[in-house]
Amino acid sequence: MPVAPAPPAAPAYADPQGSLRASDADRDRIADILAEALAEGRLDAEEHAERVEAVYRAKTVGELEPIVRDLPAAPGRTAAAPRPEPVPAAYGPEDVEGNADQLLAVFSSTTRKGRWRVARRTNAFAVFGNIEIDLTEAIFAQPLTTINATSIFGNIEVRVPENISLRGTGTGILGNFEVTSLEGVDPQAPLVVVNGYALCGNVEARPKRGKWVVDLQSKIRKHLGH
Repeated sequence: MPVAPAPPAAPAYADPQGSLRASDADRDRIADILAEALAEGRLDAEEHAERVEAVYRAKTVGELEPIVRDLPAAPGRTAAAPRPEPVPAAYGPEDVEGNADQLLAVFSSTTRKGRWRVARRTNAFAVFGNIEIDLTEAIFAQPLTTINATSIFGNIEVRVPENISLRGTGTGILGNFEVTSLEGVDPQAPLVVVNGYALCGNVEARPKRGKWVVDLQSKIRKHLGH
């Protein structure tokens, strides 16, 4: 009696246990779920902050999935009912390509400010240089904006409007890493997360007094038909 051929072996890179290293896109996907859960009232501000911090500390896909296991749109979960469309609020057209902005200052100075469209992710790297990122007049194209800041004998300063949310995690080694946590009163407010480290340098993120996203409430009311 002929013996049926054995099924092909799973490729060596298969990841049944979730040990695959997480990418920036994986982390952004989980962070988007958390941002929507905060807007819908499924998470309070403290829970959201704790989970976002865990997202950007996770190294593998297996570490990311439990963070949103109890939320709609979590990996492997089937929702009981269709999810409502998210409110676009004050955001512009989303950067579907997910291209990151690259800011580099080596023995020099780089500034990004004025009316500009913020990418989903910005990588800032200063070596004996200075980088200024001013978001007070920027157009936010998505609910979550991540800034990865690395300063080596340099300085990186991030300024945000007073009515958005600001969080961050990082380390200062013979230097300073300081993010002033800020919680936007409106759940539709953009969230900016600053991550990174400073080696004999400085990374600082804080709100700029008197600067607001002035069209946030008006655009929300217009979308809701009020």
